[in-house]
Amino acid sequence: MRSVEARRMLVGALVVGGLCGLELAWGSDVADVNPEWTPGGKKIAVQRAKLPAYDEMVLVPAGWFLMGSDKKVDKNAYAPELPRRKVYLDGFEIDKYEVTTVQFLKFVLATDRPPLVDWQYEGGNFQESMATHPVMHVSWDDADAYCKWAGKRLPTSAEWEKAARGEDGRLYPWGNQSPGPSRANFSRTGLSGPVRDRPERLLLYPPLISMNKYENAVSPYGVYQMSGNVAEWTADWYDANYYKNAPDWNPKGPERGTQKAFRGGGWMDSGLSIRPAQRNGAEPNTKMNWLGFRCARSVMDVQTGKPTGPDGRPAP
Repeated sequence: MRSVEARRMLVGALVVGGLCGLELAWGSDVADVNPEWTPGGKKIAVQRAKLPAYDEMVLVPAGWFLMGSDKKVDKNAYAPELPRRKVYLDGFEIDKYEVTTVQFLKFVLATDRPPLVDWQYEGGNFQESMATHPVMHVSWDDADAYCKWAGKRLPTSAEWEKAARGEDGRLYPWGNQSPGPSRANFSRTGLSGPVRDRPERLLLYPPLISMNKYENAVSPYGVYQMSGNVAEWTADWYDANYYKNAPDWNPKGPERGTQKAFRGGGWMDSGLSIRPAQRNGAEPNTKMNWLGFRCARSVMDVQTGKPTGPDGRPAP
């Protein structure tokens, strides 16, 4: 399991020899970078925001699922994933795809925010080729604010895990087969894709792919890229020991903490680290080029306004 600090150390080691001495290499923190729109750039952004947004959501029905890991089933399971047990969740919807740069741009313009740090073209814009890439370099607060603006919310960590693994405790969204380049974007060095011929772009832009790739690797509910590409913020505070005592009914994470949970692993992670059961956390103000998000919303009974149960009726 890689902590945020361990990832930063890995990033530092990878740039030695090629980009050593450059402070912002790869997934490093970009808190000191403050981009601004140019007048012309903002006009371009208004037009770019009209590109397709891919706002589809999918239903995850209410019911029980296997949450966590069992060492007898998954020998690679880490302690924060233990134990595995049945957990009940109310029905909810979750974004079919990771939130894209276009979707986030709509929010940025509507709330009069500055461009993101990796939007470096035409006065504060991203290139059109990046329009279907997941947004990155967003803090937990940024993700939370976007979801609320969109009339949604961040998924709880349990909701995220069920959406990724289904009910049967599978190791990956597609089943128990090991990942490979035909199923997920992971174990990348950054020396291919958008940065192959432009090593200086390693400073900010990693080898992301479009969020609607890998149709053969969707989750049981049809959710894309729950393993790899970018890891994803969830609503919960993070506690490595939370699964040991978490409730069996709609767990929402610890009441307080210093880190927020993220799931799914990113483009630079190993095959083991993109298992959806893996849990990790980062300070809420963290902004990394391997960390994005998707949103969720509760499914309510139209008459009572209460969450729906497994039979489609209001939950008790």
